Amino acid sequence: MILTDLYQQFRNPDTIKALAEEINSHASQIDTDINIMEVCGGHTHTIMKYGLKQLLPANINFIHGPGCPVCIMPKERIDHAAALAQLDDVILLTLGDMIRVPGSKGSLAQFRAKGCDIRPLYDPMDALSIAKDNPDKTIIFFAIGFETSTPMTAVLIDQAEKQQINNLLFHINHVLVPPAIDAVMTNPQAKVNAFIGPAHVSVISGAKIYQAAVDNYNTPVVVAGFEPVDVMESILRIVKQKQQNIAKLDNQYSRAVSYEGNQAAQALIDQYLTLRASFRWRGLGPIAKSALTLKPQYAHRDAEIIFKQQLPTVEIDDHKACQCGDILRGLANPQDCKVFGRGCSPDNPLGSCMVSSEGACNAYYRYTGVTNASE
Repeated sequence: MILTDLYQQFRNPDTIKALAEEINSHASQIDTDINIMEVCGGHTHTIMKYGLKQLLPANINFIHGPGCPVCIMPKERIDHAAALAQLDDVILLTLGDMIRVPGSKGSLAQFRAKGCDIRPLYDPMDALSIAKDNPDKTIIFFAIGFETSTPMTAVLIDQAEKQQINNLLFHINHVLVPPAIDAVMTNPQAKVNAFIGPAHVSVISGAKIYQAAVDNYNTPVVVAGFEPVDVMESILRIVKQKQQNIAKLDNQYSRAVSYEGNQAAQALIDQYLTLRASFRWRGLGPIAKSALTLKPQYAHRDAEIIFKQQLPTVEIDDHKACQCGDILRGLANPQDCKVFGRGCSPDNPLGSCMVSSEGACNAYYRYTGVTNASE
């Protein structure tokens, strides 16, 4: 078996067409709009790349959610990373996606070009060897991610503790999906009435984390894989729920996701991390208990505590012309924004939805024929 055999069946045009026909058949019997938020930017890009929207009836609309942890990172947190990187004898580590994201004073890539020792990690476990190889330096891991990548940070903390690697510190920026769903749904202007849940998050946390959204908002949630057949099958499941006037939690991605999730990973996270009182999401604002931080007993590894006096405290909003907040709430589409493709582009992102390759504006820019920011 070759690698393409593993995913090609999930991209089969005949299967996609058959699902589209069935969706259209069921949706034609529903006289209201179905406004589906795909929480993850991976789903947004699948929808755009494969032209799935064009296969669906007019009463099915997509609302593009938070996208990815890079998309929702506020500028002041990136400014934290830049401030830490500028300290003497500090090596700053982070995942590769964060390097190009601009803060208020520039991106980490720009600070690296100025001489700061900033290193993108593609294997987070490299943080341990870097710390061992540089005992005279302070190594700070700028940790980002939804529930998907939180376990690897917990593993790093665990290993640093067990191996007594005392020069490895952490700046924790892990965020959680369910509070973001609550922030969207409690807004009086919310239009969302169904969710496609991110599969990779659910592998760790289990599908169970979406049950509250179903119960509290009478809203279908279908956990979906990222291939076009996965997405289309999930839309069909949502349409069938709407046709039957029911709302339930459904797991389309059962080949990898269980209801309970990876309980060993959850236990390790609970050992080292706890809820923050609040975290400011770029584009959505402050959301209570939506992010994690180190537990007090591990304050000796918390860069936010150790270097508190060196870190900026001013909150910095996106460009005033940016409409990412409205886009994330389903009140506008990327092309409604006046600066989309005319000053805001992947090379010069003004807002959260354009910052990352998984952002909604980034997807529209890539797949809808906008060729340069001057158009």
